[in-house]
Amino acid sequence: MADLPSIDTTVAHSARVWNYWLGGKDNYPVDREMGDFVLQAYPEMVAAARADREFLVRAVTFLAQQGIRQFLDVGTGLPTHNNTHEVAQALTPEARIVYVDNDPMVLAHARALLTGPGVDHVRYVDADLFEPGKVLDAAREHLDFGRPIGLTILGTMGHTPDNEKAYAAVRAFVDALPPGSYLALCDGSNTSEPMIEASHRWSESAALPYHLRTPEEIAGFFTGLDLVEPGVVSASLWHPPQTEVGAPDEVDQYCGVARKL
Repeated sequence: MADLPSIDTTVAHSARVWNYWLGGKDNYPVDREMGDFVLQAYPEMVAAARADREFLVRAVTFLAQQGIRQFLDVGTGLPTHNNTHEVAQALTPEARIVYVDNDPMVLAHARALLTGPGVDHVRYVDADLFEPGKVLDAAREHLDFGRPIGLTILGTMGHTPDNEKAYAAVRAFVDALPPGSYLALCDGSNTSEPMIEASHRWSESAALPYHLRTPEEIAGFFTGLDLVEPGVVSASLWHPPQTEVGAPDEVDQYCGVARKL
């Protein structure tokens, strides 16, 4: 894998480590070392990362089934299999998607990999989620804010420990959306001691620390919205696929989907 311009491969990067846990190839030795260091404390991290991705697939599928044809994916991370536009456009080819990230590696990879049917309906915005005005101005060039939009924010808000700052950022996006829009959000939860230890390992070694929240704090992102059943739950338990062998194991990622009335 060739190095990309302006990419520091000497320090572990959250998007690349996450890519490693998901079985991707867009990572470097330093990322794999960091990923393995975390896995020593919390072997279930791979399952949690996959549950987060599977929640995205189920949430976008649900939103498409509710008639949502526009998506704003904030903090998209490195492209993998079943990205938002792939899931949405498999159900509704006319779906329009705006991805938002401010990481040069994410944007470079995303643009290089964005090929195939439906790409004319997809845009990438280079912006920070804590600059919602900039993000929304760019999104309005591609999305119709007079019609409902599905806002997805996964694995992103843990990068700020300040609850009020995090809540305010999400609220700014939600406030700009028209009624009938949805918020789908998932983030790491402090619901097991191994996960807490894993977060400590991460924050001691990574360039960008990660802050776990309680399920109640994650529920705070949905204040004022109408939560879809079953509410805020472990990502593996949100509309899980039906099986004959019981419910899936819970993971330390909590999520929810809610509608703006």
